[in-house]
Amino acid sequence: MQADIKGDASQAEVLISLKNVSKTFPGVKALQNINFDVRAGEVHGLIGENGAGKSTLIKVLAGVHEPDPGAEIIINGETVKNMTPTESMKRGIMVIYQDFSLFPTLTVKENIAFSEQIDKNRRIINWKEIDRTSKKALDILGVDIDPEAKLGSLSTAKQQLVAIARALVYDAKILVMDEPTSALSSGEVQNLFRIVNDLKARGLGIIFISHKLDELFQICDRMSVLRDGQYIGTRINGQTTTSEIITMMVGREIKEEHVGGKNIGETILEVKNISKRGNYEDISFTLRKGEVLGITGLVGAGRTETVRALFGLNPPDSGEIFLEGKKISPKSPAEAQKLGIAYVPESRRTEGLVLQQDAESNITLSILRKFVRRGLVSFSERKNEAVSLIQQLGVKPPYPSMQAEKFSGGNMQKIVVAKWLATNPKVLIVDEPTNGIDVGAKTEIHALLRKLADDGMAIIMVSSELPEILSISDRVLVMRRGRINAEFDADGLNQEQIMEKAVLATGEKGA
Repeated sequence: MQADIKGDASQAEVLISLKNVSKTFPGVKALQNINFDVRAGEVHGLIGENGAGKSTLIKVLAGVHEPDPGAEIIINGETVKNMTPTESMKRGIMVIYQDFSLFPTLTVKENIAFSEQIDKNRRIINWKEIDRTSKKALDILGVDIDPEAKLGSLSTAKQQLVAIARALVYDAKILVMDEPTSALSSGEVQNLFRIVNDLKARGLGIIFISHKLDELFQICDRMSVLRDGQYIGTRINGQTTTSEIITMMVGREIKEEHVGGKNIGETILEVKNISKRGNYEDISFTLRKGEVLGITGLVGAGRTETVRALFGLNPPDSGEIFLEGKKISPKSPAEAQKLGIAYVPESRRTEGLVLQQDAESNITLSILRKFVRRGLVSFSERKNEAVSLIQQLGVKPPYPSMQAEKFSGGNMQKIVVAKWLATNPKVLIVDEPTNGIDVGAKTEIHALLRKLADDGMAIIMVSSELPEILSISDRVLVMRRGRINAEFDADGLNQEQIMEKAVLATGEKGA
């Protein structure tokens, strides 16, 4: 696809340039003639739906994947013929993946400086040099982290800063950040952005990969869009709009507007004054058939802890829960499932799926007994059930035998939803249903949840993304410090009203 760059490009030094980069896997053209460059002192956003080719392109940069013949990788004006992971690092390219690739049982200073010692072929560790190196890297970032602390004792935000510090030890010239804000609070995001801007001022080129368009517009100088393995175009921040970027990503215009319930019925769930010390306090609300009840608030407000109580994962110390007028007190997920409550957790990879198992096994995991006949599993019935749900939810590709970990994030989420729909629940709880998935897949998940509600299911949706809350909720609960601070009808509600109640105690006024 022809390159499409709008606006006056920066005249800064080009640190790395990719020309005509393609990558073919058996039966799949993952990248097709990609042209992309990163310049000194810029933050360059790399955007695209799941499966667009972003990860493959980064792995080409990192030397993990060898591109097809005809590709050119030019670093500081020199064409690199054989890009390996070692060569990539030597030339100043450092990738910070979502899992950080750090060692939780080692100290901060060991994580920062050990690899450099190994690369120098040191037989005896020079601890004084490790102290100096780690301290210098942390000082450059301007962060207060104890070098002697075990990495595993740190918050996600601080672990990420350690990963950045390690990159600085290697004299990184190009820093790749893969979904760096996915697990951070708003305050932590702003601190990260401060550090990114400092690194940018030092002349680093930063590739910033994210699905959060508001953050991309806040931090990036340029944004390049991939779609289906092809380069669609590059835009300069300030000379484009969110709508244009979304259209480039998905090939069509997507409009988020509030869609209310069509058939909201009688109350099915009633929660009365439930509390759990250190988690949530005096929580009361109702849920009706055919309704989507949105629960939002800042990170740490107690949202997840509250809904996990309904699924038997975090039972309350006091209070009452009623389902269809009957008092219930589930003490385990198995009990909750029998009662007709299903829960799609926030982390689909660690809590929602068995990644090494295929889609069929994952979808039917919660109802395996249904297919047992005289002690034997009817595999044909199990497959039919899985295929039916795959078709119903539009899982792509529609292969029941494909390993779960090979699906894109959006389709993984559909498989988790399918697993719980198979139990035919009365109440479906979804926690951050579109976290880390692209805008096109988000729209599909939203449409699915709205359809399930319109068909009579009662849904509780926990989300940090206010556009998502406003898009499909019928009512919204705003939590603050473990309590419900406000309840709104979603029709006519705006983000400012929600944020005021998420940040301020009842009766307080914002500046």
